[in-house]
Amino acid sequence: MKKKSVLILGAQSDIAKSIAHEFGKNKYNLVLAARNIEELKIQSTDLKLRYNINIEIYEFDILKTQNYQNFIKNLKEIPTILICAVGLMGNQKENEKNHNLRTNVLRTNYESPINIISEFANIYENLGYGTIVGISSVAGDRGKSSNYIYGSAKAGFTAFLSGLRNRLVKKNVHVLTVLPGTVYTKMTLGLKLPKLLTTYPNKVANDIFNAVIKKKNIIYTIRIWELIMIIIKLIPEEIFKKLKL
Repeated sequence: MKKKSVLILGAQSDIAKSIAHEFGKNKYNLVLAARNIEELKIQSTDLKLRYNINIEIYEFDILKTQNYQNFIKNLKEIPTILICAVGLMGNQKENEKNHNLRTNVLRTNYESPINIISEFANIYENLGYGTIVGISSVAGDRGKSSNYIYGSAKAGFTAFLSGLRNRLVKKNVHVLTVLPGTVYTKMTLGLKLPKLLTTYPNKVANDIFNAVIKKKNIIYTIRIWELIMIIIKLIPEEIFKKLKL
C-alpha cells in the first residue's frame, strides 16, 4: 500500500508549520515547499528528529507560475494529500491605493493557488485518488470594508474549491475547504482580535487533520464562526453597508 504523504505549499506560515507537526506526529511523510529553502532545512531537521519520518523540501514560489511544471516533475512521487496554505492579507488601506500591492494580494490568495491546485487536480483525477485541502477564510463569506480585497480573493478561492469538489467527487478525489476565523499568527500580528473567537495554529491544524480523515467537505475553525457567518450573511445589505466591520 502506498505510504501516505502530504505536500504543504507555503510550508513556512504559522498554520502550515502546525499542519506539518500534526501530520508528522501521525506518521505521514512530508513534502515541504516554500520560498526560503534554508529555513525549510531547519524546519525539516526538527520534524525528522521529533517524528522519525521521511521529509523532502523544495524551493517554491507560488507566484512564479512558469515554474509549476518543473516543480511537479522534480517531486520524487506525487503525494496523496496536497495542502495549499499560502496566504497574504496585506494592509487594506494600502491595498486600496497601490496597484502592485493589491495585485499581489489577489494573485497570492486566488490566481496562483487555483492554478497550482488545478495541476494536481488533473493528476489526481487520472490516478483515481487524492486529497486536496485549500485554506480559505471566513473573510470570503461576505465583503467587509476592513479587508474586502483579501476577502474577495478568498471568496473566489472558496467558490473554486466548491466547483472542484463537484467535479472530482466522481473520481474518488476528496476536496476540503478550510475556513479559519481569526487565528494568532504573524499575518494577524498587530490586529485587535476578539479573544473568545480567536484560536491558535495548532487547533486549526488538528481540525484539518480530523477533517481529512473524516472526508469532510467544508470546515469552519473554530466552529463558532460557522454560526457567526450565517448570521452575518443574513443581514440585509441596506443595514450591512452601514456597519463598521
